[in-house]
Amino acid sequence: MSQAKPLDGKRVLVTGGTGSLGQVLVRRLLGGEMGELARLLVLSRDEAKQHFMRVEYENNVAATDEVIYRNFQRKLQFRVGDVRDLDTVVSAMRGIDVVINAAALKQVPTCEYFPFEAVRTNVGGAENIVRAIEMHCLPVATVVGVSTDKACKPVNAMGMTKALQERVFIQGNMRCGGTRFVCVRYGNVLASRGSVIPLFHAQIRAGGPVTITTVDMTRFLLSLDDAVDTVFAVLREGRPGETYIPRAPSCRMVDVATALIGERPIRQVVTGIRPGEKIHEILISDEESHRTVDRGSYYAILPLLPEVCGDHKSDGCLHGEYGSRDGVLDLPGVRRLLEQRGLMVTDAPAPAGELLR
Repeated sequence: MSQAKPLDGKRVLVTGGTGSLGQVLVRRLLGGEMGELARLLVLSRDEAKQHFMRVEYENNVAATDEVIYRNFQRKLQFRVGDVRDLDTVVSAMRGIDVVINAAALKQVPTCEYFPFEAVRTNVGGAENIVRAIEMHCLPVATVVGVSTDKACKPVNAMGMTKALQERVFIQGNMRCGGTRFVCVRYGNVLASRGSVIPLFHAQIRAGGPVTITTVDMTRFLLSLDDAVDTVFAVLREGRPGETYIPRAPSCRMVDVATALIGERPIRQVVTGIRPGEKIHEILISDEESHRTVDRGSYYAILPLLPEVCGDHKSDGCLHGEYGSRDGVLDLPGVRRLLEQRGLMVTDAPAPAGELLR
């Protein structure tokens, strides 16, 4: 008899499910690698993205996609709504076993200009999920909060709100005894909507120039599938209050631009750092390194609250912060990474669906 998978027969809610991460999450959840779901509900604010996503699955009848197509017919549902609204969250979470919270305001400059809007989505949305479970005794087994490296030693509004989101979810373990709250934290996602690589692609296809904020800037780089792998890892293995961190490569953004430009006669222009940006990002801080354990391809940060951490002890597997300035890939390494991910620039125009993603 085959071993049951973590989400066999489960009803899963993905908030922000029409975003870059959400779309890949939905595709892979429907693919069955975590189990045969009973239901998959996408909650998001944008009816247009929901429409295009629904149509994409309805038309996805190629033989290689047959499993996902059949699963869509049975399982995938959409709901227009906002995590900022408690009543909407309560309604969406009824009958749900697992929540993956991918809803966020994530653009650094936008959050600097509209910080309270970031608070309402990134902090208030998390609080609404916890409050819905607490107030209505919802039998949700697991909640996964999706965070960012900018939440570690934050210097911008987006990172500050994400740091608070992590704290809200971790403390939720004390308020909702039957629910496991865990988090994932990772760096820049290659080719996600609003990230720098689609911008570089567009600038290169337009003949340049390619804009670089500063030649010293470094970032962790993961693919969308790497990000989903991290979510799946914490679903399988994470203990209440833990934050999972992938072991990810880092590189200088100027090398990313150089690798993408290749032999094309396109110049690079340094524009300066945007409001709220760091030169280097950190996934695990000095303080957190003493609460970090080795989980193979991931690090797990144990919760700060002793009531949540319990008897679990850290081996302090790190002796300092885990930052993007360390272990930076050289230019050939960056080029190989981009080639492996299929992200090198072609001379053809961008596909029509690329902006949706």
